[in-house]
Amino acid sequence: MSDASKSGPNETVSTATPDAKTTGVSRRSLLKGTAAALGTAALFESIRMAFPGGVPAAYAATPETTKATLGYIALMDASPLVIAKEKGFFAKHGVPDVEVVKQASWGATRDNLVLGGEKNGIDGAHILTPMPYLISTGKVTQNNVPTPMYILARLNLDAQAISVSNEYKDLKVTANAGALKEAFAKKKAEGKEVKIAMTFPGGTHDLWIRYWLASAGIDPDKDVSTIVVPPPQMVANMKVGNMDAFCVGEPWNEQLVNQGIGFTACTTGEIWKEHPEKALGMRADFVDKNPNTTRAILKAVMEAQQWCDKMENKKEMSEIVGKRQWFNVPVSDIYGRAIGDINYGNGRVVKNSDQYMKFWMDHASYPFRSHDAWFITEDIRWGKFDPSIDINALVAKVNREEIWREAAKELGVAAGDIPATSSRGKETFFDGKVFDPADPQAYLKSLGIKRVEA
Repeated sequence: MSDASKSGPNETVSTATPDAKTTGVSRRSLLKGTAAALGTAALFESIRMAFPGGVPAAYAATPETTKATLGYIALMDASPLVIAKEKGFFAKHGVPDVEVVKQASWGATRDNLVLGGEKNGIDGAHILTPMPYLISTGKVTQNNVPTPMYILARLNLDAQAISVSNEYKDLKVTANAGALKEAFAKKKAEGKEVKIAMTFPGGTHDLWIRYWLASAGIDPDKDVSTIVVPPPQMVANMKVGNMDAFCVGEPWNEQLVNQGIGFTACTTGEIWKEHPEKALGMRADFVDKNPNTTRAILKAVMEAQQWCDKMENKKEMSEIVGKRQWFNVPVSDIYGRAIGDINYGNGRVVKNSDQYMKFWMDHASYPFRSHDAWFITEDIRWGKFDPSIDINALVAKVNREEIWREAAKELGVAAGDIPATSSRGKETFFDGKVFDPADPQAYLKSLGIKRVEA
């Protein structure tokens, strides 16, 4: 049974069959004329070439394998993978044996990706957007051996946060961290260490908190100590006084506030509105070997993103991911921020804000190459990549947005939900800095605190 025939009345999968007069080939003549001479893969490649506008769902190629192992960390932006499994979207698209497996940390995610699914590791993952670049270039792998990876989709926009210990609650810290500069300097002068936690060096949380600190004149490498803490361990470490501030995704910031341990200084969307966050990344060798399976996985995740984005599904989504086998977190630590109700924990409460996680709207799923260029530029800023690296060439190698476009057409995604280009254009940050993907050097030159001369 085809994907189209299994879709429900409210689903967006197209069931339209192309008109033979407009395509120049009929389904019957195409199948009959080529089946004897071509193998399955070649047959469906012929179909793809016959329909340059996108292969209709009715012709979707058979997956090479129904199996794949995808890793995830207990963070709300992993919801599309969890929902794709729980709601049967993987099965619907012909890959019922896809497993979604919890990882202990981003370091464990990296190690299991390097190992690969065939060696009891994982084939892909819910992942910090810069990680496929750092892994592909061997910057964060054992002995610096590269493991080529592809980014297939973005999983979400916004909804990470920067949390601060109650020790600084009276300073009214917001997106402007200026009040902390003197407080941190005073603490250091007393011989105490100021610890700032993030989840992986060079990853999104590392870059958000570095940007936040540097914008206030606080050098993240000289004025404070940065430490790595897995997301699910953030709250416990703050509780015992192991850190002064941290950056992580939900539900951990909301849980911190609910337990009265700290407060939210700002959401990351207040630093860069509608910023990209996690990605669906997979090993390049898996994708190259299993293109049809890859698109099937991608379509299941994209359909799950659409489901997660509907406000009427937020409560059920929170209940599902909060289950013991997934996040093991009370729904009360999830649901509020999922719908934009934010108790910052310092007297500031905002209802129905737009600072909630976007999974599909505003092109949230599409992996803009211009966004990846920013992440690489920031990792150049902090010394993770050499300044001489060819940003565009690296992005073109890792970011496979064309696969997303193919999957979107097969899924019947509306034309308005498919971006016209791979660039979202210039991006403006809360402090007035502007990143032009056509001129990363100008952006680097505009930054005061950095590890590289530009």
